[in-house]
Amino acid sequence: MLDIAADLRAWCAARREFALATVVAVSGSAPRGPGASLAVDDRGTALGSVSGGCVESAVHELCLEAISSGAGGVHRFGYSDDDAFAVGLTCGGVLDVLVTPVRGGDPVRPVLGCVLDAAADGSRAALARVVSGPPGQLGRALAVHGDGSYEGGLAGGPALDRTAAARVRALLLAGRTGTAELGTAGGLCGRPLTLLVESTARPPRLLVYGAIDFAAALARIGSFLGYRVTVCDARPVFATPARFPDADEVVVDWPHRHLAQEARAGRLDSRTAVCVLTHDAKFDVPLLAHALRLPLGYVGAMGSRRTTTDRAARLREEGVPETALARLRSPIGLDLGGATPEETALAIAAEFTAVRHGRSPVPLTGGRLPIHRRTAGTKVP
Repeated sequence: MLDIAADLRAWCAARREFALATVVAVSGSAPRGPGASLAVDDRGTALGSVSGGCVESAVHELCLEAISSGAGGVHRFGYSDDDAFAVGLTCGGVLDVLVTPVRGGDPVRPVLGCVLDAAADGSRAALARVVSGPPGQLGRALAVHGDGSYEGGLAGGPALDRTAAARVRALLLAGRTGTAELGTAGGLCGRPLTLLVESTARPPRLLVYGAIDFAAALARIGSFLGYRVTVCDARPVFATPARFPDADEVVVDWPHRHLAQEARAGRLDSRTAVCVLTHDAKFDVPLLAHALRLPLGYVGAMGSRRTTTDRAARLREEGVPETALARLRSPIGLDLGGATPEETALAIAAEFTAVRHGRSPVPLTGGRLPIHRRTAGTKVP
């Protein structure tokens, strides 16, 4: 849906009635993935695509029917061996498409409009729609914001909406489009329910400074967790794409200069994690002095306790206030007992994940609080 967000917003502003067809699942070879959408208004005008042409005509007809009847649903398209001219994907894949009517009084309309406005403004929001579950809930939607507040409802009661909003927010903070599984009674209880979640947010950034073996392991786990990973080092002999195949980009530059450029370009936010692995005061002191003054989600630095104490003294000499120093996670990572680059990367990633979700990294065993505590979940009237 977000691939045609600007045009859809114009349709909503003009109060057009339309139907939205969105790919919710793909099996095998298919031209487009989940989230790809085709919209058709009551005049037959079409926007976007769900398959690059294979099933567009059939989906177009389903959209017109949905506008007329007010009923949507999930439809499956696949290649027919018996009839090569049957409606299907000639590439051999299988496509599940959710068709949702968006008419004047349909409950999805204001929810969709809210997410389209957020996409236009560059703010974080996610659209979650029921793609599998009880018939009365199919197509129902929630708009979830970055702070966890939400609008709309899944027609299953407040408890379900709160649980769904928490699950959707986790995908939103990761900047991901995907599915979330839960139950109609909240959590995993009740009848199975599947949500398609489309996030307006870009993936969070992970900036790794210091082109060492620990950085390679951290880039790998950061990519696995859905971060856009940058590795930066001032030494061109070490900062090469070949050494960091899991990084989205490898930059040769002085770390503090690179961070300043990223900040000026507006590419950093409260989800950004900065990990300083340079082990060299001439690199990490000016870098950390700048990083600790930015509204970043996580700032950590590798080093022994002696190095950490010496570094803190140097930062104070640079004028970094104690309130800013208190944000520095150093020595970096949780005390998991590991020593290899992979184990160290796991300890670092576990720490910035806990910080990002506002949680204390303690064992769940023996605890009394709910495992899936909600940091927000307020419904906007």
